[in-house]
Amino acid sequence: MTDAAAPPPAPGPQAANAPPSAAPLDDVMLAMDVVDTLRQRQDLVARELAEPQRAQELIGRLRKIYAAQGIDVPDAVLEQGVAALAEERFVHRPPPPSFATTMARIYVTRRRWGTLLLAAIAIVVVAIASYRSQVVAPRAALPAELTAAYTSTLEVAAEPTATERADALVAVGRGALRDGDVAAVRGALSDLEQLRATLEQSYQVRIVNRPGEASGVWRVPDINPDARNYYLIVEALGPDGRPLTVRVHDEETGADVAVRSWGLRVDEATYRAVERDKLDDGILQNDLVGRKQRGNLEPTYTVATTGAAITRW
Repeated sequence: MTDAAAPPPAPGPQAANAPPSAAPLDDVMLAMDVVDTLRQRQDLVARELAEPQRAQELIGRLRKIYAAQGIDVPDAVLEQGVAALAEERFVHRPPPPSFATTMARIYVTRRRWGTLLLAAIAIVVVAIASYRSQVVAPRAALPAELTAAYTSTLEVAAEPTATERADALVAVGRGALRDGDVAAVRGALSDLEQLRATLEQSYQVRIVNRPGEASGVWRVPDINPDARNYYLIVEALGPDGRPLTVRVHDEETGADVAVRSWGLRVDEATYRAVERDKLDDGILQNDLVGRKQRGNLEPTYTVATTGAAITRW
């Protein structure tokens, strides 16, 4: 069959007024509609197209379908539609995979993946910036911070013991720097800062002398049940008279503890003298037992003491 097998229908009133250039486009649209109808009626297509001699019968059935819808479709258009379906003229075949098609698909779908890509890039940028500011930069600053803490500690130290302690700590920190042990470097830095804070303190050590609070206690040591250890309960008062927090080594636990008051170990004679003084009128006449000067690690005491301490009683 050819497109010239059927003469074109006589133009109706509307077709007569249509511009001549519109007719070919209308025929193409009708042919495409015929193809779509045939695709929806696969029961017809599978049988009729398999038998070319019955194509005219198929066209007749199509004519009835369109007539039932009030549409007058020329036989030539019906034949074009049947031929187009057989030739798969209006079937879209995607191009074979290639670099060009891949890039084209990426470009076409850029709105979908572009937002996700931008969000991922933003997350990576923030993560990198956070890592640099919170990890890389602090690590890079550790050598300078260690040196600065050591120098400032030496400026305060007023006794060889304090200087030796600072030397030992900075040696630990520098060794950790060489080994790349960041945690150990920060530990040494923290110890240096704590040492400097201790050296900078200046205070008086006075026996707690307030109603309702103990001024002394005694303990029976675990290793010698027949002995007693005597302690005066003392506190550190700054130049303004206010209590300070100081670090004390607890001889019972072996830990360094930050406290506002602690038990200072003294001999029995000192303990009994303070006891008699307080029992006399409830008030200690002389509660000053030591002074801590700036630059020194430990106070200098005016009573007989080993400097040992407890933090719980």
